[in-house]
Amino acid sequence: MVDHTVKAFDEDIGELRGLIAQMGGLAEHAIVGAMTALKRHDLEGAELIVAGDKQIDAIEMEVERLAVQLIALRAPLANDLREVVAALKIAGVIERIGDYAKNIARRVSAIEDHGDIEPLSVLPAMAGLATTMVHNVLDAYAARDAEAAIRVCESDRAVDDFYNSLFRVLVTYMMENPASIGQVAHLLFIAKNLERVGDHATNIAEMVYYAATGVHMGERERGAAPIH
Repeated sequence: MVDHTVKAFDEDIGELRGLIAQMGGLAEHAIVGAMTALKRHDLEGAELIVAGDKQIDAIEMEVERLAVQLIALRAPLANDLREVVAALKIAGVIERIGDYAKNIARRVSAIEDHGDIEPLSVLPAMAGLATTMVHNVLDAYAARDAEAAIRVCESDRAVDDFYNSLFRVLVTYMMENPASIGQVAHLLFIAKNLERVGDHATNIAEMVYYAATGVHMGERERGAAPIH
């Protein structure tokens, strides 16, 4: 009976991990897709990203259902409980990352003529950094790799620096090109969403670290805070 219970619990945990991996992969793909749609001014592609967010939301609900079921029926303790709670929290954070991708996609139609807005060319590089953080933190979660989680947190500084620099460039561009204010304001919004993606990847990394070690990650020196 004990062996059967342990096997059943392991199977449920495996399913939970699989859902998190699937959800994370969709969120990562959504960021890339939203930025591709922005670069190409692909309205149809942007709409697909917006519509696809419902799938991420649905998986989050399934993670919540399974996690509650695991806690109620299996009564996990110590390491196992941390694993379940971490998965539940991580799903909520991934859902927010999906929302940021959706928000970016919704801005594509508002940026009608961006060929002459030079700062737009910088956004994909920032998006690449943020997406890499998401990818790496999902790998850290899958491997239960606390050291990899720390590296993800450390890389958030680069995303923040990118945002601070881009913020100044975009504000300067608006001052020098008053006619562009409406368009550039959308780009500022997109940059802020990408900065938040990095923050949320860091949040996941902290949860991964706690689930793997049983202790909370210590305070980290991140450098200058992003401009809000």
